Amino acid sequence: MIERMPVDAAGPGLRTRILRVVMPPALVGLPLLVLLAALPALPLPAGGAGFGRQVLVVGVLLCATWLALRAVRAVVARVLREHPVDIADNLRARKVQTQARVISGIVQGAIVLFGLGLALMTIPGIRRIGATLLASAGLIGLVAGFAAKPVFGNLIAGLQIAIAQPIRLDDVVIVEGEWGRIEEINATYVVVRIWDERRMVVPLQWFIEHPFENWTRTTAQLLGSALLWLDYRVPMDAMRAELQRICNTDPRWDGRVCVAQVTDAAETTLQVRLLVSARNSGDLFDLRCAVRERMVAWLQQAHPEALPLQRLELARATANAGQDASLHALHAGGVADATASPGAEDSNAADAAAAAQRASAGA
Repeated sequence: MIERMPVDAAGPGLRTRILRVVMPPALVGLPLLVLLAALPALPLPAGGAGFGRQVLVVGVLLCATWLALRAVRAVVARVLREHPVDIADNLRARKVQTQARVISGIVQGAIVLFGLGLALMTIPGIRRIGATLLASAGLIGLVAGFAAKPVFGNLIAGLQIAIAQPIRLDDVVIVEGEWGRIEEINATYVVVRIWDERRMVVPLQWFIEHPFENWTRTTAQLLGSALLWLDYRVPMDAMRAELQRICNTDPRWDGRVCVAQVTDAAETTLQVRLLVSARNSGDLFDLRCAVRERMVAWLQQAHPEALPLQRLELARATANAGQDASLHALHAGGVADATASPGAEDSNAADAAAAAQRASAGA
């Protein structure tokens, strides 16, 4: 029967999809409605008829809640199909999917609460308990408010994220020092798929109360750098030409930025930053690694003198030559003369002349 129905003008298989949504709750709810309508005509005792009517009413309300949930999920599924994120420019699709998932989670929660509350309030005993609770609503409301603060905080945070969209599905974020992508956004928490395939579950309220990095807030294009520490003799012009050649031959480069700069100078080395750009964070990481590896290989082959060196310079001054001569004289036997200090027993030239004069006068 479903296969023979004509295709609706709004889209292929639309009626079929609507029937698939409606049929399971209808197959349960319609017989309950028929039994509820025929219940007064059945020869049942008063107590049995009242109990049966109560069960049928609760069943119908639960089926209606089930139908509403399936309808919301079907609408969300259609929105997700019409806005796929597995395309190059998926910014608008990620916005729509984020809003659809967050709002649908809140709406489904409200439907469940409303449906269960309505079904329970049809039971006389539960209705009396509700009236008693309403009589003391002030105190109970205060206690319930404190107890449900995290839940309502996450629901309000979900509305804020759906409207302001600080994060979206498939966004690249840094959360608690971890790099990852937003994999799921639920009514109360977010699942972040970390680069090593771990999953981090973060409450929605955390993204409202704490700062975090979003690398794809407006666009997926990014800049990244590879740092090299090289010798002062590095040929920067040739290095810039080689970097341009590496970028031109790599398909991950998006053609925007390809720059080599000296960003620091230390005692023995220069810090050279190779700045490149890519379409997304995944391509950028791989491109940075490729640029670093290929540039080091080129320096090893073409300019090995540009790699970092440790220099030790040995120089001999002219004063050292005189010191060497004195040392040679000392070793030749003049150690005593060179190291002796003058004393009272030593005679000088004047003493020798005076001694000679005295000797001639005596003669």
